Amino acid sequence: MSDDRDQIRKDFGDAVTMTASKLEKWLGTDESKQVGDKSSGESTGHASGRRIVELLRKKRDDLTDDDYQHMRKVVGYVHRHLAQRPDGDVEDSRWRYSLMNWGHDPVES
Repeated sequence: MSDDRDQIRKDFGDAVTMTASKLEKWLGTDESKQVGDKSSGESTGHASGRRIVELLRKKRDDLTDDDYQHMRKVVGYVHRHLAQRPDGDVEDSRWRYSLMNWGHDPVES
C-alpha cells in the first residue's frame, strides 16, 4: 500500500500545479465560482479545490485513505480535462478556469 500511496502522491503533485495559496486565492474569484456543475449550489470543481488546498497543507503522515481517494479523483479529472483542450487561446476560457478549480493551471504549467 505504501508504494501505491507514493505513486498517488507523485501523480497528484504532477497534476496539481498550483500552490495552496495560489489556489485558495483563485477560488475566491468570480471566474472560479462561475464554472462547473452547480447542481448543489457550489460547483463540484470548486468544492474539490477547497479540499485540494487542505490536502496540499497536510503532512504526508496525516493523509487518510479518503484523502488518497480524492487525490486519485483529482488526477483522473485533470487528465481527462486536459485531453479536451479547445483550439485557440485558452487564457480566459471556461476550460482553463475549470481546470484551475481542480488545482491545475494549463497556462502556467
